[in-house]
Amino acid sequence: MAHWHWQSWQGHAFLTCDLLQDWPHGFFTRQFWPQTPEALTAALDSTAAVQRVKQVHGNRVLAPADLPVPDSEEMAEADGLVSDRPRQALWVCSADCSPVLIGDRATGQVSAIHAGWRGTAQAIVPVAVGKLQAQGSRLEDLVVAIGPAIAGEVYQVSVDVAAAVGRTILPQPMDSDEALVVELQQHEQSPVIEDDDPGKVRLDVRLANQWQLEQLGLKREQVAIAPHCTFQEPDRFFSYRRTGEKQVQWSGIVSRGPG
Repeated sequence: MAHWHWQSWQGHAFLTCDLLQDWPHGFFTRQFWPQTPEALTAALDSTAAVQRVKQVHGNRVLAPADLPVPDSEEMAEADGLVSDRPRQALWVCSADCSPVLIGDRATGQVSAIHAGWRGTAQAIVPVAVGKLQAQGSRLEDLVVAIGPAIAGEVYQVSVDVAAAVGRTILPQPMDSDEALVVELQQHEQSPVIEDDDPGKVRLDVRLANQWQLEQLGLKREQVAIAPHCTFQEPDRFFSYRRTGEKQVQWSGIVSRGPG
């Protein structure tokens, strides 16, 4: 079982995961707001080149070579990045959505993904894994840390939202969204939890991403989910569901060479 650890920088705490110990990385808390990746990269590797995108809740995953030139005011629209050389600091921001960091133990390349329910319904994490594979990664070499996000027990959504995510992990045709959701609830470690309100369920987007990764062929020990909920820990994390305010925390990882 992977372990998570609090690290300190500038007197504030950020979270790291044993699975990603080969890479400078961190899931930063609200205390670092409003610092941007340009400043936060110094906590990981001050020599790394900062890479980030304008997040739009889709499933587009880009490499730094696809991005506008540095110092350009234009920012590419995407929700994931994969490295294409060493010393690249890839960043995503989130409030309740899942920040997902991936490392390849053989090639040293990495990925950073913003996976909300919309991106998860479009299988953004498998898309990122596919990009890594296209660059030479093997599934057995990947390790994945899913950072602090809203927990399933407090994330109420409509049945159609849960079904949109559920179709990515239960591909067989169902008569209705309701039937698909009921079927999902029968499974162990289901990402869908019953809710007392009609037409509503609780959705754990983190677990849905873990399901997607396991269906790709990753073993359970290759994936870790942070034991922290953005909604339930207001001292540490911003939560859009809790406050309605557009404030975010950043998560980043720095690529390295093969070895």
